[in-house]
Amino acid sequence: MTSSNTCSLWPGALIPLLLLAAGGLFACQNPAIDPAAVAATPAAEPYRWNLPEGFPLPAVPVDNPMTVARVELGRHLFYDKRLSADQSLSCASCHQQDKAFSDGKTVPLGVTGKAHPRNSMALINVAYSSILTRNNPHMTQLETQMLTPLFGEEPPEMGMAGCEDELLDRLKADPDYVQRFQQAFAGSTEPITLLHLTQAIASFQRSLISADSPYDRYVYAGDDNAISASAKRGEALFFSERLECFHCHGGFNFSDSVQHAGSTFKEFNFHNTGLYNIDGQGAYPARNTGLHELTRRREDMGKFKAPTLRNIALTAPYMHDGSIATLDEVLDHYAAGGRTLHSGPHAGVGATNPFKSNFVIGFALNAQERADLLAFLHSLTDSTFISNPAFSDPFAQAP
Repeated sequence: MTSSNTCSLWPGALIPLLLLAAGGLFACQNPAIDPAAVAATPAAEPYRWNLPEGFPLPAVPVDNPMTVARVELGRHLFYDKRLSADQSLSCASCHQQDKAFSDGKTVPLGVTGKAHPRNSMALINVAYSSILTRNNPHMTQLETQMLTPLFGEEPPEMGMAGCEDELLDRLKADPDYVQRFQQAFAGSTEPITLLHLTQAIASFQRSLISADSPYDRYVYAGDDNAISASAKRGEALFFSERLECFHCHGGFNFSDSVQHAGSTFKEFNFHNTGLYNIDGQGAYPARNTGLHELTRRREDMGKFKAPTLRNIALTAPYMHDGSIATLDEVLDHYAAGGRTLHSGPHAGVGATNPFKSNFVIGFALNAQERADLLAFLHSLTDSTFISNPAFSDPFAQAP
């Protein structure tokens, strides 16, 4: 593999990737932290959730409690380009606040300029997500997931494989980070570590709660005028058996892969929506076969996680590969019961894909119904979320 990254992969760099494959072993208790010392310091001020009535508390790992200091440290790290090999990309490069922490691209490019096969997922209410990628049921913890963009090599994203020491040295050379890590991980004999970095970014990501859309004010605050009559009609269509949308995009987070504090189990599902049917026997494009990439079972071909529909009007283009440009076209896809591509390398009739979900049955909408359904989807846009200064770039705010 050619790369602009001059760091070579030394054996120690394999350790976090092996822990990643284990699906969460990385986020273990850190013996360098004295819990009594952490509890005694003002820096351990608990983070206070701002949730409407009806929203559950997010699940938080016991070894990474939400504190104000950790969330704020994570915000700085999230926006810091020093976390990439050539210092050209940050987490925020692919997760932009004004786009509900997506990026508006079909697929993102890593530090080497190589395209990722999948569209950047929006980080909306990621604290409630039981699965953190589109097709990996083992990726369930934010602390562990962060290792993939940092150190993953196929494709490289931030390109830091083999550069772990260099990454930590960059942070240790910054007096502001030295102070922030000490505050966030008070009591630790070594505050600036890879584990603490991933814990801080995970804490910031968990704080990215969207719960103030017009629809939220209508449902949870009882404001009957928060959404239009058209959006109310669209809501009825969305939750009808005629369209079946709610089966995969239901509940408070409009997804069927959800967890929260008090959950007795993690709910997660994968679905084939008939987006492709290349060979007439259900095939999806190579490198994008969904759950099938991991299981190699034919019946898992094309199965992907159903993302939240919150702020969906801001996160175009759509689907796992960014291959549908607009919400109107998304409705066309589902109305047809699967997409038909008439030409090109991916030509095929998705509606006849043998692995397609039973909920993607097709439906007919008249012009008014289409407008109503789109009005409902737009009512899920949370303008507070995309303008909240607590989620914004701290470096842009500096003089």
